[in-house]
Amino acid sequence: MTGLIYFPLFMSTETVSRVALTEPSLPEVHSTVSISRSPYSWRRLLGFLGPGFLIAVGYMDPGNWATDIAGGSRFGYTLLFVVMASNLMAILLQSLSLKLGIVTERDLAQLCHETYGPKISFALWILAEIAIAACDLAEVIGSAIALELLFHIPLFYGVLITGLDVLLILLLQRWGFRYVESLVIALIGTIIVLFSVQMFLSKPEYWPLLRNLVVPSPSIISNPEMLYIAIGILGATVMPHNLYLHSSIVQSRRYLRTPAGKREAVRMANIDSAFALTVALFVNAAILIVASAVFYRSGHFEVAAIQDAFKLLSPLVGVAGASTLFAIALLASGQNSSITGTLAGQVLMEGFIHIKLTPWLRRLITRSLAIVPTILVVAITGERGTEKLLILSQVILSLQLSFAVVPLVQFTGNRARMGEFVNGRWLQALAWFTTVLIAALNAWLLIQTAAGH
Repeated sequence: MTGLIYFPLFMSTETVSRVALTEPSLPEVHSTVSISRSPYSWRRLLGFLGPGFLIAVGYMDPGNWATDIAGGSRFGYTLLFVVMASNLMAILLQSLSLKLGIVTERDLAQLCHETYGPKISFALWILAEIAIAACDLAEVIGSAIALELLFHIPLFYGVLITGLDVLLILLLQRWGFRYVESLVIALIGTIIVLFSVQMFLSKPEYWPLLRNLVVPSPSIISNPEMLYIAIGILGATVMPHNLYLHSSIVQSRRYLRTPAGKREAVRMANIDSAFALTVALFVNAAILIVASAVFYRSGHFEVAAIQDAFKLLSPLVGVAGASTLFAIALLASGQNSSITGTLAGQVLMEGFIHIKLTPWLRRLITRSLAIVPTILVVAITGERGTEKLLILSQVILSLQLSFAVVPLVQFTGNRARMGEFVNGRWLQALAWFTTVLIAALNAWLLIQTAAGH
């Protein structure tokens, strides 16, 4: 019971409890979603759809908006390649994550604790919690900005209001996991529709767009400012806590826990994940394309803050409602991401340190860690400070990424743990190449930053 010392003594045992070592990941939703027994695979696929979209919301949160707007307004379509490459990395890493969860019936955090022991696990837990706090920071700022733009609520009060989304989390989890997934998919659909309209109205240049999507520019590495934004895009796309979360929530499906049943579950979950992340790719690319077509093309290179984008969008596009569509999509994005942050936090605490908190308390702790620095920045620097804080939060996410990716690649390449599902040689080589690339980019960013100072 020593783990309880990390929490206030007045909390009841119902609020804080220990998790049994043999307990499955997120036991309240484990194996609760039924799968159709129909011989038609498409009907069975519908039962597996959902976890991929819960993961995908983290790939289109307000942090992505900040980095994509900054990248598009300053450098045009150049960083589209980074968006594409980051998304391909995400598809690979999330595929490994879901396979790990389905095959071992343990999530990544649980396996880290079992493999590395309590001391290293505690350090990994702290790093993962920093990543969640950084992500939640972006969601707090994004939602507060959206409330300010739509309802003229001062940013300071908007930040406080975002803490009330804990009520939404409690309500959804009480109804059932499918309701959580349904709301997330509905909000994603809203974002897609709104940005499809935005992209159409912005009238982008399609040939430069397509070229930069597949052909990298050398300036991405040579230009320190561009590299900083590129690392931010990487951090906003491939999020460390999503790797822990995905390995857990795929176990919510009631598939056969046999080699054949797991093989089908891995295949179906990969379809779900790849489709959802392709949707996220479209949204991220659309944000950068709109920023490039509207701001970069008109010479507004300084537009990096979401508030500036809102003010200039309608006048430059020439359509009165363009800014409102932008703000509604931003609000949907912020609320969507807050749902998965709570679930990821539960997975981390239960898996790494075997402590279980009630959802409202877990949400309160996470949101408090995000609200406090946001209030301080708003009070000291005003609204202008939120733009830099947003991009910084995504760079922090990227710097934490390797600490989740290395164990993931190590575990999925271990035949003793994965059996017949172990990564093949080419897949393992690709996974380690991606791991080294992420670490090298982060190291280069730190070197460039140190040289700049």
